[in-house]
Amino acid sequence: MEPEKNKPNAADYLANERTFLAWVRTSMGIMAFGFVVVKFSLFVKQISFLLNGEDTPEIPADHGHYSAMVGIILVGLGVVSIVLSYIRYRTTNKQLEAGTYDHSSIYISLLTAAIVLISVLLVYYLIRS
Repeated sequence: MEPEKNKPNAADYLANERTFLAWVRTSMGIMAFGFVVVKFSLFVKQISFLLNGEDTPEIPADHGHYSAMVGIILVGLGVVSIVLSYIRYRTTNKQLEAGTYDHSSIYISLLTAAIVLISVLLVYYLIRS
């Protein structure tokens, strides 16, 4: 007799969807933060042009260059995490249908490492400037 596979129930599918939606919310938050960082660099450039027009100490115009780059990277990281979360959602759904669910935390590890790396770079940038 063949061993019986675990039959998924509705709660398994709903949990998979909740997890996917949580990853989408996280990805959108990362992208929104990146957007804010890019807009802040634009704000810094505009303020520096305004202040440099008057007799005030000069603020370097390229101050926002790194901010814009970090913001764009954060938006890209958000897009990548949405794609990876969708792939993980589909993989988990197929595993649930086949009754062979196998837990994997590679996406969580990759996203955590990327966020920690960007956070360290941001802290370094803030200390340096």
